[in-house]
Amino acid sequence: MSGWGRNNPQQARKTTWSAEEAKEKIAAFCAYQERCIWDVRRKLFEKGISGAKEEELIQFLLKEKFLDEERFSRAFARGKFRLKKWGRNRIRMELKMRQIPEPLIRKGLAEIDPVGYYDTLLGEAEKKWEKTKESDPYKKRFKVVGYLMQRGFEQDLVQEAIDSLL
Repeated sequence: MSGWGRNNPQQARKTTWSAEEAKEKIAAFCAYQERCIWDVRRKLFEKGISGAKEEELIQFLLKEKFLDEERFSRAFARGKFRLKKWGRNRIRMELKMRQIPEPLIRKGLAEIDPVGYYDTLLGEAEKKWEKTKESDPYKKRFKVVGYLMQRGFEQDLVQEAIDSLL
């Protein structure tokens, strides 16, 4: 919240949407970036809209193509891989948390180029290997593998990448 609302309590931020403004606001929310139904439900709950009105708004968004879970899944997987350098496991977990169906998760993960994926893994492994200050090579390897697994890369690919560094 900006400082203005905090310093002027009588002008505090509006926390609920009226039925009229909800359609316009939620459409703008979805137009700004790709969203999934879970994101929209969470936003509507925050703004005090639930039940039949919530379902009506979601159906409107689906019909008008503001919401498309396959499109969301593909964009999410591409973005998190390219920008945050997440592995497939982490992306899969995040999509499951957002209640995306498994077939759509597979379509999203198919957006990731296997060659680029392995190159990214090698780059991340190399960076972490150089940064890790550990004299014992076994401990250093353990730390780097743990880091890459936490980022969502598959264990067999992580082992292969680490072996290629040594």
